[in-house]
Parts: sequence; structure tokens; C-alpha cells
Amino acid sequence: MSVITDWDTFLWPYNEAANELKVKFRALRQSFLTKGEHSPIEFVVGRVKTVDSIKEKMQRRVISPDVIETDMQDIAGIRIMCQFVDDIYRVVDLLHARDDLEVVEERDYIQNAKPSGYRSYHMVVAYTVYLSEGDKRLLAEIQIRTLAMNFWATVEHTLNYKYQGAYPEDISERLKRTAEAAYQLDEEMSSIRNEVKEAQKIFTKNKGKEKS
Repeated sequence: MSVITDWDTFLWPYNEAANELKVKFRALRQSFLTKGEHSPIEFVVGRVKTVDSIKEKMQRRVISPDVIETDMQDIAGIRIMCQFVDDIYRVVDLLHARDDLEVVEERDYIQNAKPSGYRSYHMVVAYTVYLSEGDKRLLAEIQIRTLAMNFWATVEHTLNYKYQGAYPEDISERLKRTAEAAYQLDEEMSSIRNEVKEAQKIFTKNKGKEKS
């Protein structure tokens, strides 16, 4: 593939992969809830990069169209939100155990936060979609993080549009402090996770009675 001229055709398998993975991970969450168990997955979102975003990254990373399918691993992206840090690693184990995808790369930015303070667990998976012309194996990125980590990352991502990564020193220091505060919140929530899980079971059970 020397030049991509039909972006709709190129991106269609990635849209399909994102949609299928969202459905599967939401079903996984529901399977825990149906059994009255705590789900390590709170909610799932997904997206496919826009053409402009892909072109910008190709230029910034000097990625040739010939290798875009292997060198750009996040064209399709899934984000899994969890309540507790322990849930993140439970989800990681669950994904490793699946036979409908293959984990090809992973990076733990929770134990090894980025200098900015960013925390998340990243996995790159190979996933197969089935097209009219046959099956296609492609890469997708899965980010797994707590709600607090996601809030911080969303704010940082928004600020990046303004500063393009070159934050003033005071903003950079504040981001680091708030990232640490978010992590401390996760630590505190983890200390009462058993109580939270028990409360969720009671709520789910009572909600079921209301419907009957």
C-alpha cells in the first residue's frame, strides 16, 4: 500500500474491530453482574482515529503508508474503566486468557508512571475481523485505567491541545501533583473495596427485586 486513497475502505475493518471488542467486553462485564459478582469492568468505550489524526501521526512519527498497519498500533482504540487498581490487573489477566485475541505488547504505566504523572495500563492486541474478501488480522490498543486515572488523562489530553506538550512549568507541576492526588484517591478506595463490593451486591439484589 503506497498511498491510501480510499480512507473509508481502509478504516472500515478498524471500525468493525472497535465495535466488536466493545460488545464483547460489555458482555464480559454483564456476565459478572448476572452472577451477582463484582465486575472488574465499570464501562467500556472505543473509537477509531480520524483521518486527520492518522495523517498527523504519520508525519510526526515518520510512518510510511506501507507500514501503517503494523507501526500505528492505535488506529482502533478501546478504553476499559475500572473502579479499583486491582480490577485493572484482573482485566489484564482476563484478556490474556481470551482465545479471540492475542496480546502482542503491553506497557504498565501504573507501576511506572510517565514523567507527566500519566497512569494507565496499555495493551496492544491482534484481533481478526471477517470481511467479504476473507479474514483480516489487525492491531488495536486497549487502555485500562481507573475512573480517577481517566479523569486526569482526559484533562491532560485537553490541555495538550493548547500547549502541544510544552507545558509551562507551573502547569506541569500542577499536573504532576494532581496525578499523584488521583493515585492516592485510588489507593484509599482500594482500602475500602470490600465494603464497596458488598454494598454493590446489596444494591444489585434490591434492584432485581424492584423489577420483579
